[in-house]
Amino acid sequence: MHMNFSQQMRMSQQMKLAPRMIQSMEILQLPLMELQERIDQEMDENPTLLAEHDVEGESDTERNIELAKAKEAATETPVEARELKVDENGNNEADFERLLEMHENWNDDSFNSESRQSSGRISEDGERHLDQMASIQEDEPTLIEHLLQQFHFYDVSPAWREFGDYLIHNLDHDGRLQSSLPELAQVFGHQITNDDALQVLQLIQKLEPPGVGARDVRECLLLQVTDDMPLRDVVITIITSHFEDLAENRLPVIERKTGYSIEMIKMAREEMREHLDPHPGRRFRNVPVQTVMPDVFLEQYDHGKYAVRLSKETLPQLRISRKYIDMLRNGCDATTKEFVKRKIESAKWLIESIEQRHNTLKRVAQAIVDRQTDFLDKGPEFISPLKMQQIADVVGVHVTTVSRAVDDKWIQTPRGLFPLKRFFGGGTKTDDGEDDVAWAVVRIKLQEVIDKEDKDDPLSDDALVEEMKKLGYVLARRTVTKYRKKLNIPSSRQRRQY
Repeated sequence: MHMNFSQQMRMSQQMKLAPRMIQSMEILQLPLMELQERIDQEMDENPTLLAEHDVEGESDTERNIELAKAKEAATETPVEARELKVDENGNNEADFERLLEMHENWNDDSFNSESRQSSGRISEDGERHLDQMASIQEDEPTLIEHLLQQFHFYDVSPAWREFGDYLIHNLDHDGRLQSSLPELAQVFGHQITNDDALQVLQLIQKLEPPGVGARDVRECLLLQVTDDMPLRDVVITIITSHFEDLAENRLPVIERKTGYSIEMIKMAREEMREHLDPHPGRRFRNVPVQTVMPDVFLEQYDHGKYAVRLSKETLPQLRISRKYIDMLRNGCDATTKEFVKRKIESAKWLIESIEQRHNTLKRVAQAIVDRQTDFLDKGPEFISPLKMQQIADVVGVHVTTVSRAVDDKWIQTPRGLFPLKRFFGGGTKTDDGEDDVAWAVVRIKLQEVIDKEDKDDPLSDDALVEEMKKLGYVLARRTVTKYRKKLNIPSSRQRRQY
């Protein structure tokens, strides 16, 4: 085998993202609350980073540096270390001189000009923020906590108590068993007879709220039927033997099999709707409630124009500590000098990334609002089809930048609080082929058609296609079916009234 060694030169293009660009994209994508957490974390780890109004006293800068070094050392791969490695081939001395010049050229307004212009609104937004926080109720007990508290009042054997706790922890968010009782008894870990397991379950089924501990939806409803419930026997018969027929609105079938009149069956159904809950566990807290804070506020001026304003007052306005810049100017050992340089540079990058986030988010939000003024003026029926690429073209950024800017961001408008993504969506053309219509409008029109139908003879999906066509919306049957289901509208048979 002949081996040939030679040197060759090849040109290729590679795209590498600088650390600053990566950080800017990460900051842009963060919603307001997560950005607050990120700033808090950075201020905790970087002694050179201060809030605008922090007073720089006679703190021990050397000790602060040592503490910051210790925190950095405890991190497996410090971010600043990665950044330094990427940039270590650059002109570090030039960077050092530039950092020293900050002391002379630093303008307190450099990163806060817009926030100062809106300082008159700080009180207003601060009060709104406090109102939002005050509206958050104290944590209520979960379903499991609520049931365990009740179950522990029973005077039962330790074995029963342990199995009862085990069953309660195996209830789903509706309050029903996630597996069959024999299966749960088998994997319990301790021997328990089927009879004992059933008796423990029956104790749980006596707890509040009624219906918990059921093995299926029928049992859940039957556990809630009381002796004094109107039409009790009719209700029990329907739940026990004709539940599927009721769910499918086959009332004539129930009439034929039971002898109950249609009117009596409808009355029993109304009693069930009023007094029985198929999901008794859902009234309890199962997941933490996430507070939504708007990133953008919308203001309307007298001439009808809309202008966006960022919710920045809840964020600390950041600056770099002059004490550490002075430390570099006055001299320090090489290790400390390099550490402080990196921390100051990191702080500057963060400040600039936040300001870039504010600028991009404001421009994107304004472009969206400019395209959706009809929605804001007249309501959801007038929303226009809008794609992110259209906004990217207006703002002059890549479409992925728009995607990051609107991700998990909310805007407070005169019509309510909306996610920015709410304003995007495809559409269809009217039958004349001229006007684009947003899918949201199509869904609204479909809902209107169904609301106006004759409930004694509801429209099939094919009939809905024809009715929508009369309104100028040419849709396939599968499209009508898809949006009917998205709107949680039952089929024509289930919508029929008897």
